[in-house]
Amino acid sequence: MIMDEYINFTIEKQKHIALIAHDSKKDEIIEWVQEHKDILKNHFLSGTGTTARLISEKTELPVRAYNSGPLGGDQQIGAKIVEGSIDFVIFFWDPLESQPHDPDVKALLRIAAVYDIPIANNRATADFLITSRYMSEEYERKVINFNKIMHNRIEEMTKE
Repeated sequence: MIMDEYINFTIEKQKHIALIAHDSKKDEIIEWVQEHKDILKNHFLSGTGTTARLISEKTELPVRAYNSGPLGGDQQIGAKIVEGSIDFVIFFWDPLESQPHDPDVKALLRIAAVYDIPIANNRATADFLITSRYMSEEYERKVINFNKIMHNRIEEMTKE
């Protein structure tokens, strides 16, 4: 049985974008969304709890809200990445302040990397990503073929 190293998935022209911000970064993400409203209005937006509500109230953009981060919102966003329902993450996090849900944050960052999801952790990266030509095009992302990895591991175990 031959399996490819990677599986290709298409990020469509209209992206599903998750917006997340720690408390000290909420004003900054609202300002950022306001600056890029003309681009973001063409995509599907979601976010964690208070961040989603505040962005929606301040910008009048529709934002689907999940739970707040400490109550599982980061994990919900991670699950949506695994399901293929989130294509892109903007996460203004505060690296200088300990968060009660730091393990959830790390898990979200890890799952975004595993599933080859663009993720911006600060304003500069978000600016670069949102102005990329890929924001208005389809993009083929490559996800490691974990079935192949598991198949190879099983073959190695049965050889012993």
